[in-house]
Amino acid sequence: MTESFFNGAPWVRQFHPVPDAQSRLFCFAHAGGSASFFFPLSRDLSPGVEVLSVQYPGRQDRRTEPNIPDMGELADRAAEALLPFADRPFALFGHSMGATLAYEVARRLQAAGARASALFVSGRRAPHRVVDDGLHLLSDRELVDDILALDGTGSRMFGDPEMLEMVLPSIRSDYRAAETYRYVPGPLLDCPVHALTGFSDPRVEVQELHHWGEHTTGPFDLQVFSGGHFYLTANQPAITQAVSDGMARATAAR
Repeated sequence: MTESFFNGAPWVRQFHPVPDAQSRLFCFAHAGGSASFFFPLSRDLSPGVEVLSVQYPGRQDRRTEPNIPDMGELADRAAEALLPFADRPFALFGHSMGATLAYEVARRLQAAGARASALFVSGRRAPHRVVDDGLHLLSDRELVDDILALDGTGSRMFGDPEMLEMVLPSIRSDYRAAETYRYVPGPLLDCPVHALTGFSDPRVEVQELHHWGEHTTGPFDLQVFSGGHFYLTANQPAITQAVSDGMARATAAR
């Protein structure tokens, strides 16, 4: 796997540079996740779409930086980092916690005059429906058990004590950011919102995804795939097609 990031932009990872791409996709990973989660999507969308994946502090090459356990601060920092790359049509994709973060970043970019062409939200309740399950208060062992129950990508690391010690602080911090987030009413997005989810996701029931339509003046649609919370891994070609189709429709509409 190769990657590069722009000078002065430690938040942004670029796995498949496309200098002349007509559009970009900003991607936001789940709690405990990293930019590399979106390597397959970047590969499959290239060269038609250039994927810029957000790297949160406290993991991989940013592991020496302090985690940010607050959704508002995460959104502020990510939006600031991405604004320079909103100089061409762009959409946002977020999975789980990343869906809430992508939404909040889209709001901030829109307020700054950079309108997203589309927002893709995956495996997450709508902002005004987020609940605090208290998972960030669990013991280390309980937190690991919860993650394993989701069958998350990278769960093999939990058999490695050293790796576990390295990643647990980031996971707990992200859980806290996700669970303590509280929606603040404001202007609606004006772009299409595409919701995606796994039929058997234990985190969020399918009907919950419909509430995302309340956060835009644009079109809304929902696609349901087989699988649980990390349904994306087994459905990668279909996810790529859904994103590609959604971005193509947004481009045509504009």
